[in-house]
Amino acid sequence: MDFSSILIQWYHQNKRDLPWRTTKNPYHIWLSEIILQQTRVEQGLSYYLKFIEHYPTVNDLANANQDEVLKLWQGLGYYSRARNLHFTAKQLVADFNSEFPKTFKEIKNLKGIGDYTAAAILSFSHNKPYPVIDGNVYRVLARIFGVTEFIDTLKGKKVFAKLAEELLDKKNAATYNQAIMEFGAIQCKPKLPLCKECCFQQYCYAFKHNEINNLPKKEKQTKQRNRYFNYLVVTDNINILIQKRNNKDIWNGLFDFPIIETNESINNIDNILSNELNWLLDKSTKLSKSNEFVHQLSHQKIHATFWLFKVDKIKKTIPNSIKIKYSDIHQYPVAKLIENYIKSFL
Repeated sequence: MDFSSILIQWYHQNKRDLPWRTTKNPYHIWLSEIILQQTRVEQGLSYYLKFIEHYPTVNDLANANQDEVLKLWQGLGYYSRARNLHFTAKQLVADFNSEFPKTFKEIKNLKGIGDYTAAAILSFSHNKPYPVIDGNVYRVLARIFGVTEFIDTLKGKKVFAKLAEELLDKKNAATYNQAIMEFGAIQCKPKLPLCKECCFQQYCYAFKHNEINNLPKKEKQTKQRNRYFNYLVVTDNINILIQKRNNKDIWNGLFDFPIIETNESINNIDNILSNELNWLLDKSTKLSKSNEFVHQLSHQKIHATFWLFKVDKIKKTIPNSIKIKYSDIHQYPVAKLIENYIKSFL
């Protein structure tokens, strides 16, 4: 089987028209790859176009305020990608004269860039012979060639890397890499792959052995924990209290409301308010409780309750919070969970 020739022929007949495929600009390619990590093309496309419009060069991104970058990223999730993107833009300007380095090692050493992204940048911008290996590639190789090694172990990664290196069309690395990722995205999909019209059907191990739903294999199951957030939404209809998340927890750098985390859902906020927050329970305060918002992350399930305190006037702030104009809240970058609450109730 001439795997690369069949794959590239399929690609020319079936590829989607995507803007990052018409450029060799390493900055644009890097931007697209970071956005498309953990993100479907259909969702990521609009963000890519917005970032190119707002920050057409790496200098523009480097000179931006981080809050602006996070606000533009809002809704994509995995916000460390945006923070790393901004950090690396500054590094490229400061250390590389606003240019991407030309070697795999130098690119991989940039923050937020691993083997896959470094290979993609060099392959797509300079046609360098580095195979890309992402989730789509693991799936295609595992199914077609019957690779049963676990993709999340060192041994398994070495097996897949060796196979990917052997299959790579080194003279047409950029096209080959685009092709295998595209094939995994729209033909050899995780669920309901299009096996009946697949160009590799006669060669495919998974199809022949009825193993489509069992490949690729993972050794470890993602452990998930439940967390219970109680948000204190304090407003006098002119001002509102918000806080910036600056710890190493989720949503670092984004804004939300003052929060009390508990071990389980609670029905009465009075019992967990500290003495310094008793002013929230003034007789004139109108207190209301939202339904529980459930927000799924990769390793966590957030159960959020929003306690709305409508006070006559905000005379104090809650520790680590700031007072802003109620009408300005939409200017601050927030996680999807907070965005949904603001849209529905504020």
